[in-house]
Amino acid sequence: MATIRPFRGLRPPKHLVEKVASRPYDVLNSDEARAEAEGNPYSLYHIIRPEIDFPVGTDEHDPAVYRKAAENFERFQREGWLVQDEKPCYYLYAQTMDGKTQYGLVVGAYVPDYLEGRIKKHELTRRDKEEDRMRHVRATNANMEPVFFAYPDQEEIDRVVARYAAREPEYHFIAPGDGFGHALWVIDDEADITRLTQLFAQLPALYIADGHHRSAAAALVGAEKASQNPQHTGQEEYNYFMAVCFPASQLTIIDYNRVVKDLNGLSDEEFLRRLEKHFTVEAKGEEMYKPQRLHNFSLYLSGKWYSLTARPGTYDDSDPIGTLDVTISSTLILDQILGIRDLRSDRRIDFVGGIRGLGELKRRVDSGETRMALALYPVTMAQLMAIADSGQIMPPKTTWFEPKLRSGLIVHKLKD
Repeated sequence: MATIRPFRGLRPPKHLVEKVASRPYDVLNSDEARAEAEGNPYSLYHIIRPEIDFPVGTDEHDPAVYRKAAENFERFQREGWLVQDEKPCYYLYAQTMDGKTQYGLVVGAYVPDYLEGRIKKHELTRRDKEEDRMRHVRATNANMEPVFFAYPDQEEIDRVVARYAAREPEYHFIAPGDGFGHALWVIDDEADITRLTQLFAQLPALYIADGHHRSAAAALVGAEKASQNPQHTGQEEYNYFMAVCFPASQLTIIDYNRVVKDLNGLSDEEFLRRLEKHFTVEAKGEEMYKPQRLHNFSLYLSGKWYSLTARPGTYDDSDPIGTLDVTISSTLILDQILGIRDLRSDRRIDFVGGIRGLGELKRRVDSGETRMALALYPVTMAQLMAIADSGQIMPPKTTWFEPKLRSGLIVHKLKD
């Protein structure tokens, strides 16, 4: 069962929401955050990227930077740029991209569910990134940004969501830059709150789609606070962290592609010949070629596109990990031919989210920045959930979700 509960969200007034709202902290660097927040004192970047309030080059992990996050958070509340709701609520959050809208419920997710595996993950986390977010949560005593969960579709939850989505939203705006739509409704009816809590309790599990480091940090700080509190009851606000939960059928995973700086000493002809051992290689000329199905890949090399189709016997469809195209390409191309064995540390490889399109792969190769590019067919939600259910972990850089959650619409304080 999945335990959730409502919380008193801290939110910007309507007239400030577009100024407060920001992209997530981990999809841009300090320079980009500084540029986006320029001239905007209301931007959440002042809290989630507080190094922008220091001289350029300041270490974002300096203790003074975390203290600044806490100071700025207090200022936002003092100035009325973030105002707490009077009663615990759930919230409905909608995102629209390319004419498609997905609806997620903003809830307090239960820390023990994460620690005991009822909130399931599919990626490994790095301790240094966990520690960074833990320091930020400790400093602000809040979850400043939500994590992105999926849940198995449930018809009655859909009906409650549809009823609220038919109403006028509390917020509705188009985000600058990407042009994606964002809307939010407040669910404050006690009967609806009670029923949603009951319906989530019937779900076997929740699944982390995006935000593994934020999930880990939030849960670990919650557990830390519990261990430090002699009067701990389990009902404290720190036992919950903020998540947006979407039905799995509404989510789309897009491709996560690879670019490589060299061919490991091979010529184009030698590289293509080596590929033929495990793939059917078809030249596609200069017109961009996109992978058409699972086990079909797109290769861009020296101004030409190729279709690579893994030969039968090179993968095991009964193995949730072995059948992934990221596994096939990592093993048969990156490792065996190019000598790239550790995707997390090898500097010869880089990763490009599919939101940038095949044109970005072509640009990276044509510019001489990289030698070749490999585009993959995207993983499905069914594959992700099957892997999480099996307790296995996907290889690095497997999934890319769009649109990203907008930060700053709701904040969850760990002490109500």
